[in-house]
Amino acid sequence: MHATFATAPAPGRANEDYVATASGIAVLLDGAGTPPGSESGCTHGVAWYSHTLGSTLLASMTQRADNLTELLSDGIKAAASLHDGTCDLGHPGSPSATVIMLRRTASTLEWLVLADSTLVLDVIGTAEPVVITDDREAQIGARYRAAMDALDSGSPEHVQAHREYVEAMRAHRNHGGGFWVAATEPLAAEQALSGNVPADQIRAAVLLSDGASRLVDRFHLATWRQALDLLDQHGPDALIHQVRTAEHSDPHGHRWPRGKTYDDATCAYIVDL
Repeated sequence: MHATFATAPAPGRANEDYVATASGIAVLLDGAGTPPGSESGCTHGVAWYSHTLGSTLLASMTQRADNLTELLSDGIKAAASLHDGTCDLGHPGSPSATVIMLRRTASTLEWLVLADSTLVLDVIGTAEPVVITDDREAQIGARYRAAMDALDSGSPEHVQAHREYVEAMRAHRNHGGGFWVAATEPLAAEQALSGNVPADQIRAAVLLSDGASRLVDRFHLATWRQALDLLDQHGPDALIHQVRTAEHSDPHGHRWPRGKTYDDATCAYIVDL
């Protein structure tokens, strides 16, 4: 397996994404940031959570042959145990993260996607890649976005509206009929999308946080095929550079209304699976 990756924080902020690879294994997590003025009940923060859970998953995927759903469930439980004595794990804003797990075992490529990070599989002999993401959060978020999207990004009014949006979404997090993320509830792992494919059918795999996938799925400045071509020719840094260029071109969110003007962006590109 040959893997290249790049990650870049939103300007002026700590990077809450996590990405790592090992032999035949890749993991990407996108921590759900806490807006200014909102409480989380946790003294450690989102970056700590995503990095702690990510490193736990990487180790377990290396050491154990259990299926990815079970490994994620155990990983969520282990991460929770590291701060249940100091933090309020029942708080609705307790740190959380999306998860992508990818593992090559013998002739099979196993994958798992929890929440709205995106896995792209470039299948040999097909014109369009397979794109896997969980859009339940976006479907629910559409109910609450209108006020926020009507305001200039970065304005005090937008900051307030974004905080209200995030707090409204917390009522739907890790509940039936809502959306699911890695936080404190191990049962969230059972809500992940998962599957496996013959490894020799996959030319390349791409793991993207939503701050990187926005080049395609929010900004619509490239197709998934064009994004794969960009990665093949120039690598993940080039994709993130195009994301940042687009963000800088629309600082007030007039062309692309969004909660975060700039977001942490992480991309892993894997070939020779």
